[in-house]
Amino acid sequence: MGSSSKEETASDGDTASGGASPSDDGRLFSEGERVLAYHGPRVYGAKVQKVELRKKEWKYFVHYLGWNKNWDEWVSADRLLKHTEENLVKQKALDMKQGVEKGTKSGRSAQTKTRSSADTKAEKDDTKNNASKGKKRKNESGNEKDNVSAEKLIKIQIPATLRKQLIDDWECIMQKDKVLKLPRSPNVDEILSKYLELKTKKDGMLTDSVGEILKGIRCYFDKALPVLLLYKKERRQYQEAVVDDISPSTVYGAEHLLRLFVKLPELFSYVNMEEETWSRMQQTLLDFLKFIQKNLSTFLLSSAYDDSDKVSDGKGKGKED
Repeated sequence: MGSSSKEETASDGDTASGGASPSDDGRLFSEGERVLAYHGPRVYGAKVQKVELRKKEWKYFVHYLGWNKNWDEWVSADRLLKHTEENLVKQKALDMKQGVEKGTKSGRSAQTKTRSSADTKAEKDDTKNNASKGKKRKNESGNEKDNVSAEKLIKIQIPATLRKQLIDDWECIMQKDKVLKLPRSPNVDEILSKYLELKTKKDGMLTDSVGEILKGIRCYFDKALPVLLLYKKERRQYQEAVVDDISPSTVYGAEHLLRLFVKLPELFSYVNMEEETWSRMQQTLLDFLKFIQKNLSTFLLSSAYDDSDKVSDGKGKGKED
């Protein structure tokens, strides 16, 4: 885990406690409740073990799932989020951001300290010592010179041909009452793998940051799809097609992946990141969109749509003959 200073990551209209409603006595979380907890710049799965009222403020004793109990600590409500699909998407956004930063920092000059396993251990030890001394502080948005407001930075220029595809996609579903036949081929996993293979062949070797971004896109897609990327008419099909442990990225294709890119600026708007970090991420995202554009005839087919009633009769598995 990193330092204990919490990032300003609540989006517009959200509370720091992830939309939690207070109980009659003012508690936002209860004993035994599974939550998400800020620790440094990341969010971890946690469980509330104790709740106490201290100096007129509710405090929560949390255990970070998968971590040694030595990391257990008392936190206030502003360090916690409800365990919801929306907040899980935010968690993935922060994971993706941190992965890119790690790759960016590893390529800096020797004057900048690179992170090794020893550095990570030392960071954990420092964090633990600081926590025990009560040296936690909140990060004040806009006060760090290295961080740039995401609203100024986040601009993903989607090529005109792909914007047209998004419009056609909307018309097919919302006006023509069609849905995509699932599973799509190639699916999101396969598209990302093809891009990874292309970059590896072209560059000879792949930087850590590119790999982290692609991994983040896949995880982000799987979490965001049921929450943000489906039209109402597609929800029934999703429930039929994505069952058990199936990942949406193995079922859906480029059409829904493009919808994610429309949402990314909004989803990243609550994340502060260094300008160099965002520039590298932005460059990769734009290059990936160009890759989809070049393969438009393979990834995006008008024949992939069918009448919604036919697909429903086929239980969401309407493959082409």
